[in-house]
Amino acid sequence: MPEPAPPPPRPGAAAPFRHLHPSLFMTEPVASLAEFRAFRERMNDIILGAGNLTLNRFFALDGRAYESGALGVKTKELLGLVASLVLRCDDCITYHVVRCKEEGVTREEFLEVFSIGLVVGGSIVIPHLRRAMARLEELEGSGGTNKR
Repeated sequence: MPEPAPPPPRPGAAAPFRHLHPSLFMTEPVASLAEFRAFRERMNDIILGAGNLTLNRFFALDGRAYESGALGVKTKELLGLVASLVLRCDDCITYHVVRCKEEGVTREEFLEVFSIGLVVGGSIVIPHLRRAMARLEELEGSGGTNKR
């Protein structure tokens, strides 16, 4: 039996890549910042409310790791953003872009951090870099330095 034909290319997608899923070419964030924040808050409440000791301890550890210490909060958030780019976690990228903005990271600093993430992670990071830049644009357009 012959293989099924690949889906038609998305407008703007290069012909050699027409067999790939259109989401691989996505450049816009999936949800608005407001939707992201609402979903994150709701799910965190459900997860933490379930009373699982391991989950609750991990969430607490994650929060404590980003507190000021030998490294300041801003530096730790920048490190989190680089790690998130390299790991290609769009939710993590959004979270750290927001937190970095709240910590006063400048556009120039963001661009340097994006550069480090790209160099460390390689070209596979590019789609996530696009979404990180889209989030930054969204924040800058809305003045979005609101806390979580």
